Amino acid sequence: MKLTLNALTDLRDLPFDQIIDVRAPAEFAEDHLPGAINLPVLDDEERARVGTIYKQVSPFDARKIGGALVAKNAARHLEETLHDRQGGWRPLVYCWRGGQRSGSFATILAQVGWRVGLIDGGYKSYRRMISKAMHDEVLPHKFILIDGPTGTAKTDLLAALKTSGAQVIDLEGIFAHRGSLLGAVSRPQPSQKMAEGDLAMQLAQLDPEKPVFLEAESSKIGDRLVPPAVWTAMCAAPRIRVNASIPARAEYLTRAYSDLIDDPEALIARLEPLRHLQSRELVEHWIELAKVGAFSTLAAELMELHYDSRYEKSASRYEYDLLGTIDLGEKIDGAALARAADQAMGLMPK
Repeated sequence: MKLTLNALTDLRDLPFDQIIDVRAPAEFAEDHLPGAINLPVLDDEERARVGTIYKQVSPFDARKIGGALVAKNAARHLEETLHDRQGGWRPLVYCWRGGQRSGSFATILAQVGWRVGLIDGGYKSYRRMISKAMHDEVLPHKFILIDGPTGTAKTDLLAALKTSGAQVIDLEGIFAHRGSLLGAVSRPQPSQKMAEGDLAMQLAQLDPEKPVFLEAESSKIGDRLVPPAVWTAMCAAPRIRVNASIPARAEYLTRAYSDLIDDPEALIARLEPLRHLQSRELVEHWIELAKVGAFSTLAAELMELHYDSRYEKSASRYEYDLLGTIDLGEKIDGAALARAADQAMGLMPK
């Protein structure tokens, strides 16, 4: 059977046990449907080889060689990944356009006796919906931005809000980056397409009639761009500002960035680009603080002499409604964040 995707919410309740992407590994790595596994019927090298034969020799020869490779790879998947699937198992298969690769594999699976589904239009039909939602349409959601200078635990406050029952989107989690010069995390950032798909799918699960909390970010998080539809909605959204003392923020940052604290060489490497923004003497001083393990002092100075002024300059670029201000006090811990979440919930527009 062919499945036509009309909305992103169609992916939520699919009557299938497994989504199978049969495209080449490089295609899958760039982006794929949520929850899909990769069982390529042609690997990257084989796909390139068949494509070359198609262009330089003939379509017939390409299909003949491609068919042999598909059969070989399908047999391997049946013997390995799919060997324990029972008769009632229902797979949903797709490729780039819903053409020969997915059709061939689906035929083989159907011959085994499984009830196989095919996505009409393949991955392109899914990507078309993502692109429309993230680039072309006006989002129906009502955003509220959690704003505040570096070190005010905005991401942790989002988690506390979610625990309190609020609708939340964690952009830094989706984009795998903490949003600052020091913000790279241990895992690589997803591709732009993958991040957009994850973001669009999360938004599709939320009630557009209820507020959605996000952290106030720049239009670029690490090396990835916030999609235009989301960025437009963020620029128009009201904000709640979070404040805390410099010592509290410095102590919090030494916990939040423990990965860099544990790897001073990586921290020093992240400080090097500041030479383009600050004096050589100041950056050398910060590097020395990192070398001797004076991380709280380093965090405090980075905020006072670098981040805070840039935050104020960035915040002044936009006109927005300020719903209220929350002060986390002198210690940023679970209790402070729980109180802040309650305050933020109380500031939501009626």
